[in-house]
Amino acid sequence: MPDHAESLSPPPQRRPVEAVLFDFHGTLAQVEDPVSWVTAAAQACGVALDRGRATVLADRLVTAGRPGGPLPHRVPPHLAEVFADRDLYEHAHRAAYLGLAATVNAGFDGFEEALYDRLLRPDGWVLYTDTLATLVALHQAGVPVAVVSNVGFDIRPLFEAWELSEYVDAYVLSYEVGRCKPDPAIFMRACAALRVDPERTLMVGDTPADAGAVKAGCAALVLPAADPGRANGLTAVLDLAAAKPPA
Repeated sequence: MPDHAESLSPPPQRRPVEAVLFDFHGTLAQVEDPVSWVTAAAQACGVALDRGRATVLADRLVTAGRPGGPLPHRVPPHLAEVFADRDLYEHAHRAAYLGLAATVNAGFDGFEEALYDRLLRPDGWVLYTDTLATLVALHQAGVPVAVVSNVGFDIRPLFEAWELSEYVDAYVLSYEVGRCKPDPAIFMRACAALRVDPERTLMVGDTPADAGAVKAGCAALVLPAADPGRANGLTAVLDLAAAKPPA
């Protein structure tokens, strides 16, 4: 009889990482906190909210359904179709979240549009503190990067405003390619954009949908949720990609 140790199969070799795919929301950046979101949107409408009223409105709006927030407690029947299509079409994304915000009566005009506008502005988001260093290190190491996001609007202007565009080689956005994570096709599209085999690609995200990349042949790293403005554990990617953090 062979020795037990000899009968064990050798451990699989780790595939070298030649490219990295990043989710956007919850991985590289997070939406601003709900009270700041509501306060800034009200100010854009010429209304100054005290902290108490802003907090009550924020709680109600998050429950109703905030872009970048948890799923709505309930989607009204008249919004069901556009909400289901929110990450496939720009018009559906806008209609869904304007409609959900309209279910909360703030008592003044233009509030729903101002809330949605915050989503399109760089100051409506907060980068994680390790985002820049991670992207810079990968760029310096020659590791190509794509951002793969289920999203219904163009996030490129945000990266341009944050001066991060030079560190991203491709954007694969669900509303542009007609596929949403965890569909393997969206990850395959990203690998093709970077001209790298899926087997040598790492997908980094924060949800099971991001882990769907394994069905496309990629490796996956799913990070735990982090609060806005904190480190998100992204530097773990540098060890996997053999990239050094910038000095």
